[in-house]
Amino acid sequence: MRYPHFLALALALGGTGLVATSDTAAQTARAVRETAEASMTLTGKIDIGTDGHVTSFQLDHADKLPADLAAFVQRQVQAWQFRPAVENGTAVATQTPVTLRLLSQSSPDGAGDTVRVAGASFSKYDPDDTSRVTSSEIRSPTYPKTLAAMRAKGEVLLLLKVGRDGTVDDVVAEQVNLRVVGKESQMRQVRNEFARASVSTARSWTFRPPTTGKLKDAESWTVRIPVRYMMGERTPYGTWEAYIPGPRERAPWRTSQAGAEAAPDLLAAGGIYMADLDDGPRLLTPLGS
Repeated sequence: MRYPHFLALALALGGTGLVATSDTAAQTARAVRETAEASMTLTGKIDIGTDGHVTSFQLDHADKLPADLAAFVQRQVQAWQFRPAVENGTAVATQTPVTLRLLSQSSPDGAGDTVRVAGASFSKYDPDDTSRVTSSEIRSPTYPKTLAAMRAKGEVLLLLKVGRDGTVDDVVAEQVNLRVVGKESQMRQVRNEFARASVSTARSWTFRPPTTGKLKDAESWTVRIPVRYMMGERTPYGTWEAYIPGPRERAPWRTSQAGAEAAPDLLAAGGIYMADLDDGPRLLTPLGS
């Protein structure tokens, strides 16, 4: 889908930090900016029939979006095919919440920006679910002072190995995505500082292991926890903003990618998500098709 230049607007609004101070630095920052994308996060509910087809899709706050953009998202989701849910050997109709990420990138021919549905997450967190790892004591990381002074913003996706006693055996920053644009060395510095602050704090967290379900007797559990660094700001629903995804890191203790999220950077803040539990709806349609 083509749109006027949303990307330039998103970067102008969301990429105000990490200002380059020399001609060389400015050129490097421009190179990074040219690879950036504008991101919009949307939510809704999908009804899935017994054959795996989408029977209906309710996009939240559709009235806050341009009509043609809302219609585009509706068409995309309505055409999706899922693996049917099965209970006691029989396919059943289900409803699932969904978080979508739209990405917009400037087209080389200057005709506008190309918009696509680039991510979808169907995960939800229930703190009372005894079949999953839940929170016992989680203290939010402190915003690094140097990054706060730079007004740097971003998101860290943590991957933690939780032991039988509920303590953290190991932790890695799986991905650090930024909401600001600067030269490459600055971006690396910001990612590293966000990652260090998050990992350091996460090592002291404690959890309640599952007491029911198929994973209750496991030797350990791997969970994902998103950490947001947004200067206390909240992005209005349906707003385009700068989005610079970081590289994905693998956890050394994981030998399998079972249950890997299609879009782990869309997990809602404040939740704890089981990385090795594959019990949600499985989207079969390639995103963007």
